[in-house]
Amino acid sequence: MTSTQLYLRLLSYVKPYWRIFAASLLAMVVAAATEPMLPALLKPMLDGAFVKKDDSLIRLIPILILLIFLVRGIATFISTYTISWVGNKVVMDLREEMFRKLLALPTRYYDDHASGNLISKLTFDVTQVTAAATNVVTVCIRDSIIVLGLLGWLFYLNWKLTLLGMVVAPLIVLIVKVISGRLRISSRAAQQAMGDITQVIEEGVAAHKVVKLFGGQQYESKRFGEQVNWLRRHTMKQAAAAAANVPIVQMVAAVALSGIIYMATEQSRADETTVGGFLSFVAAMLMLISPLKRLTGVSEHLQRGLAASESVFALLDTAGEVDTGQIEIARAAGKLSFEQVSLSYQPDEQAEANNIWALHDINLEIAAGQTVALVGASGSGKSTLANLVPRFYIPSSGRITLDGQDLSKITLASLRANISLVSQEIVLFNDTVAANIIYGQSREVTEAEIIAAATAAHAMEFISEMAQGLNTLVGERGVRMSGGQRQRIAIARAILKNAPILILDEATSALDSESERHVQAALETLMQGRTTLVIAHRLSTIEKADRIVVLHRGRIVETGTHQTLLAKKGTYAQLYSAQLHFSDLAPSTGQGLRAASDADSDEG
Repeated sequence: MTSTQLYLRLLSYVKPYWRIFAASLLAMVVAAATEPMLPALLKPMLDGAFVKKDDSLIRLIPILILLIFLVRGIATFISTYTISWVGNKVVMDLREEMFRKLLALPTRYYDDHASGNLISKLTFDVTQVTAAATNVVTVCIRDSIIVLGLLGWLFYLNWKLTLLGMVVAPLIVLIVKVISGRLRISSRAAQQAMGDITQVIEEGVAAHKVVKLFGGQQYESKRFGEQVNWLRRHTMKQAAAAAANVPIVQMVAAVALSGIIYMATEQSRADETTVGGFLSFVAAMLMLISPLKRLTGVSEHLQRGLAASESVFALLDTAGEVDTGQIEIARAAGKLSFEQVSLSYQPDEQAEANNIWALHDINLEIAAGQTVALVGASGSGKSTLANLVPRFYIPSSGRITLDGQDLSKITLASLRANISLVSQEIVLFNDTVAANIIYGQSREVTEAEIIAAATAAHAMEFISEMAQGLNTLVGERGVRMSGGQRQRIAIARAILKNAPILILDEATSALDSESERHVQAALETLMQGRTTLVIAHRLSTIEKADRIVVLHRGRIVETGTHQTLLAKKGTYAQLYSAQLHFSDLAPSTGQGLRAASDADSDEG
């Protein structure tokens, strides 16, 4: 996208506020029109008041000067306030659109992009757009009018001298163009560095316990220092280019001004101009320097804004989740079928050539209301398989059906309305306990329903002990609660949603032994009549599953009940035996570790 296309697209966000913007432009025109009036008053003031001693001019000129400054002051206030209003509205609209886009992006996009860089786009990059969208327009319009007005007056006074001054214009344009290119490059680099800084900060804050415990303060400080230094270097490159821009242009203008003053002096000797005309000409020439300085300096803000626009529009132009579905389903029965499903995180050709598949040739039938446990070593594809059901990922080949309907033909909203998830990565929002339990509900939920869901998840026993009960704030990511408490609130959320398909990804992993018994009982009640996918590392928790599916390197290697698979003495039996052997170790090792883990979970 060219700079012109970028800028026109940016200005399209100003269009909804064109009335306010037009009022600002009108006020700019009025303020700019008063600028050439001041040197224009010099000629009659000097020639009429000082030379000819005209009494009427002596009385009139001070009043005109006051009126000019009054009009200019009012117009400047209106233009400055309204253009700031429009600029802030543009930033707000862009941020809202960017955030909506972030919520609509596919899971794979988040896998490929650091969260700190994404946050930086919304917090830093978008603010750089304001100057390009509004302030640049202000300078260009206001100062262009001032320059044109002053040039008009200069041509009226002495066209020969004015033409001499305009000889340097092409040289000034060339200087601005060269420096603008450097500014754009350094602005892009600075925005990337800012994203990297945000990423380091986010990781340092989120992992502060690990940093402290493992003595990583010096390492993190070094990382942060390196990123901050990169930002400083790129910012200094911008500063150097911007700082060189104005004095170079001013020097070129000063050379022209010196020549003009010399020629004007020669003309004055030949009585070709009056004292008032000469001083008025010089004053107008000097007054040209400030608007010219701003017009040449505007390149810095423009290039920074255009570089930010590239970053912002790159995000906005990223394709969101593909929703090819046209079928709206109500409450599903829950029958799932995987037909020759394969998935690779690389292009299919590379996956085929290198035999790198996250899942390969999966064929699996899950009856409605059946509980199926997915087991296997880490990296075997358990979570990936479960993530295909809500279409967080799209299969590279094959298809998945729900009640006979291809998932790709079902709308995402209606599909996901039929699925609940309780993950080992507990997600709570910085809100009340009640708000976290009813999160995402489109209907009015009564307090009785919230209490019933929390009771079923064995959460009311600790919620009722809190001073504010359901109105207790859980803190960022639920930091004010223990791991077990956070997990039970997440389970209460799933219970309240009452979806026919349930995905449990190590749903009891963060619970102590006592809480696990209560929650396991609640989950068994919840799973009745629902199609349930259970992802489990502790095989003792899935012995009652209707069917166990064993995965190895993205392929199904065994299926059957707990007893059937043990009797086969295959992969499942080996996994089960290994875990049983570990749990049978001396209390000082296995059981002691588990007890310590449970105690830590209770402490939060």
